Amino acid sequence: MATDADHQTIASRATDRPGDASPFALGLLLRRAHWRAAAVMGEALRPLGVELRHFAVLIELVNHGPTVQRDLVAATGSDKAGIMRVVDDLERKGLAVRKAVPGDRRVRAVEITPQGLVLFDAAHRAAGPLTERLVAELGPGESEQLMALLTRLAHPADDDA
Repeated sequence: MATDADHQTIASRATDRPGDASPFALGLLLRRAHWRAAAVMGEALRPLGVELRHFAVLIELVNHGPTVQRDLVAATGSDKAGIMRVVDDLERKGLAVRKAVPGDRRVRAVEITPQGLVLFDAAHRAAGPLTERLVAELGPGESEQLMALLTRLAHPADDDA
């Protein structure tokens, strides 16, 4: 016979459905929201001939300038082999180049090209209308509120140090 404690345990199990009260609910919602946002952003990038993994590297290069591959691994959450493939793709497309790092012959920094900057700007223009579709279910001011909350969650104050 099930006890109240057993029922409590069963009731709080992760379901990944609206109203899930489990300790995993926030993570599951964020994962589902990420999948949806990634699909929309992928749709914006597809006509430009790149994927989100390529765009993630371009973002880092625009924000930080020439960057060594090991730092791209950490910044994008990728692995060494994955970053090598992405940078190879970007080089083939003329969107980035590898350049020697002064003082260390073994290390190469990845740098965005003028063509890469043109694509980067085009991606932003293409993403605008699709982003509006992504947040269409939200009411007035809720998109800004969501951005503010997610920013605080993704960039806690103690991470600034």
